[in-house]
Amino acid sequence: MAHLPPQALAQFIDHTLLAPDASREQIATLCREAAQHGFYSVCVNSAQVPYAAQHLAQHQAGHSVKVCAVVGFPLGAGLSESKAFEAERAIAAGAGEIDMVLNIGWLKDGLLAEVQDDIAQVKKACGDVPLKVILETCLLSDAQKIQACEICRELNVAFVKTSTGFSRSGATVEDVALMRRTVGPDIGVKASGGVRDYPTALAMIEAGATRLGSSSGIVIVGGAEAAGEGY
Repeated sequence: MAHLPPQALAQFIDHTLLAPDASREQIATLCREAAQHGFYSVCVNSAQVPYAAQHLAQHQAGHSVKVCAVVGFPLGAGLSESKAFEAERAIAAGAGEIDMVLNIGWLKDGLLAEVQDDIAQVKKACGDVPLKVILETCLLSDAQKIQACEICRELNVAFVKTSTGFSRSGATVEDVALMRRTVGPDIGVKASGGVRDYPTALAMIEAGATRLGSSSGIVIVGGAEAAGEGY
């Protein structure tokens, strides 16, 4: 794994733009970059899904880039029914993957049945579309991270994901390794938040990540080190 060249990391990357003020011009640029560099997906807010899917279909012929939508983002504190509806409508609009934020307050209160039902409702709405569950690891103890991963493993979600990138901090190698140990080999682990350069991306993959969420995908595949802030 240590010998993966930078360009080989392209298929690990969800090329991400989740800023609330993102313009359609910026979404179009995101789609062009993803197709050009061979990123796995573009990751956008659900209201941007129709435009992103349409742009990829019309202007990036021959691409294999998926559209990933975030749901209940970034707090995870909305009604489960709302999350499920958002996922359903995003998929109808062209999303090929869903990244949901679990209910962090419920998890911290030990309301594990409620957390499980919250995720299960969204998973049901997703049908065959892969669901990633965001834990927001910076707000959790290791025991809570393990509990969340165990719930996700029981529900057989597609991925567990470290972070929204909108809280106190993002992915760490230690959290990725803990999540990988807990979910086992058959569920994906997505490292997101603060993955801004090739060395960091490679470290996350070596720790067990099978997907990377980043707004710095071009920097990563260029083999450079981070030059500034970003998702």
